[in-house]
Formats: sequence, structure tokens, C-alpha cells
Amino acid sequence: MWRVGLDEAGRGPCLGPLVVGICAVPYEDIQLLIDAGVKDSKDLSSKKRVELVDWFKQQKDSRGWEYEVNICSPERIDIALSGDGLNILEVDLFAECLNLLSQRVSEKVSILADACDVIPQRFTDRIVARIDNWPWPESEMESLHKADSIDPVVGMASVFAKVARDQAVEQISQQVGFSVGSGYPSDPNTTKILDKLVTEPLPYSELRWAWATIKNKWMEKYDTPPPIRNDSANVQTTLF
Repeated sequence: MWRVGLDEAGRGPCLGPLVVGICAVPYEDIQLLIDAGVKDSKDLSSKKRVELVDWFKQQKDSRGWEYEVNICSPERIDIALSGDGLNILEVDLFAECLNLLSQRVSEKVSILADACDVIPQRFTDRIVARIDNWPWPESEMESLHKADSIDPVVGMASVFAKVARDQAVEQISQQVGFSVGSGYPSDPNTTKILDKLVTEPLPYSELRWAWATIKNKWMEKYDTPPPIRNDSANVQTTLF
């Protein structure tokens, strides 16, 4: 029996991607995650998170463990907010991860997701409705609030998501030539550089234009309605 965990990082920032991580290990190997110090990514240092990702990848090669990272662009996030909303976007991203994983692991699986919906069962129901060939043989799925602090496999998924998002934000800093901070509206290191990124004719592409923080900055500078991203058949999700 395999344990599969899913979690996200970057739901609230005004800059950078939303990332979903998924990993799968046999139940008999879960203790190895605990022994390695796997926890909810919020309870680990940046250095420890990176070390755990490197360690997991080594185990993947030797023990056959699996993982994926689904990186959702700010453009897709903005378009989702003008449509079905952020919760449905996360449902889609979680299902995309599971469908990719199913190419290697699709039987005797117990899936646990960190629920973003106030009603965890609704979150589960929406995800399984999007999973290819569900139900899988001898498999089940459940969603729980704070699953990343309850289950080490979900915790490891949260680590993958957080490390991938941190790397994406660092790439943004390198691209623009200065630190953008964490990307969260509460981060003064982010808010102080928004003036450089919210510029005509369009805000910087890695900003979430639909976020109130970005809209307010645009109105403050230009006193006109901010640009709106249009739906596009070419909005991409990156899977690693």
C-alpha cells in the first residue's frame, strides 16, 4: 500500500506562482521520513527544506519513491479568480498531480490532501471527479485541514511545494535585478518594491494582477482601472 500526500505553497502572495507538491512512499517507509525530520514546511528552516528535497530525491532513485511539483503561473491564477475561483483552481492543480502520478502508481493507494476548502469532503469529491479512471483499485482519498502537520507524507509534499516556490521567487529576483522579498503582501520587502513592478502599460508578468494589493498600487499610481488578464487557451501549468 502506498501513501500519497498533497499540499500547496503560495496561495496568498501577490507575486509569484502557486505550487502544489505531491509525493508517494510505501507505508513501510513512512518512518524513514519521520526519522529524517520531515514536518510541515512552515516548521522547517529553508536550509532543512532543501536538504530534505535532496534526500527524498536520493531515496526516489534507490527505493522507488515518487514526487511531482505543479507550478501554476500568476496568469492562470488571475484568470481563475475571474472564473470559478481559487478553490477550484487548487482542485484542478491537485487532480493534475494525481493524474500524472497515476502513470506510475495507481493501485493500492491511500491519498491524503491538505484541504483548502472549509468543507474537506467537498474538496475530496471535486478532486476525485477529475482523476482519470477513478476509483483506482484498492484505493481511497481523504482531505483534512492541517494535514501537513498531521501526516509526514503530506508534510513532505509541503516541503516540495515550498522549495519550488522559493526557487521561483529567487528566479524572479534575479530576473528583475533586485530582491522581491517573499511575495506576500504582509512582507515589507515585497511592498516596497511594488512601485517598480506596477508600471504602465502592464504590470510585471509575475505579479497577480487580480490581487487587491496590486490593484490598489495601480490606482494609487495611475488613478485608472487596472488591467485585467483575459482568458487564454495557452495558459500553462509547469510540471516537474
